[in-house]
Amino acid sequence: MKTQMRPLFTLFALLMLITGVLYPLTATGLAQLFFPTQANGSLIKANDQVLGSELIGQDFTGAGFFWGRPSATSTNPYNAFDQASLTGSSGSNLGPLSQALVDGVQTRVNVLKSVDPTNTSLIPVDLVTASASGLDPDISVAAAYYQIPRIALARGLSEEFIKNLVDQYTKDMQLGLLGEPRVNVLMINLALDGIK
Repeated sequence: MKTQMRPLFTLFALLMLITGVLYPLTATGLAQLFFPTQANGSLIKANDQVLGSELIGQDFTGAGFFWGRPSATSTNPYNAFDQASLTGSSGSNLGPLSQALVDGVQTRVNVLKSVDPTNTSLIPVDLVTASASGLDPDISVAAAYYQIPRIALARGLSEEFIKNLVDQYTKDMQLGLLGEPRVNVLMINLALDGIK
């Protein structure tokens, strides 16, 4: 019995050392060495204060800011910097025939129309449909353009100035073929506030 158990425990200990200690330490060390910003969450800091992450959607509601994609976590948006709120990512799991989904979209349409009643443009879908994860940091270029009149009015800036800012902060498709052009909400709002 001992002769059969000894190789079993030896193999178990060896695999635990390799997969539980050596591999994680190696992967973490390489990430910190070659990609320290990404490995630490792509945090945006100003004056030694964390303002957010470039990879996690932030909740902006003021008239003078670009609004991100609504979150399926709704009243408790994800906030990695507030441990007391105990929020996380979540999907709504509502199907296309769900009345709750239709009502939620209509509510968001009404909010957008109420804060910018003179805007007659079509509302981009990503401003009224909730993100599956609640973490989307980007909006479509169309969603950014839609918000220009409201932001320009609230900040007392020209629409042309805000449009140029959107164009400046528009990221192209990854590798020229993946995804769609997009605007990072946190980065453009920081630029609006003069924080680089």
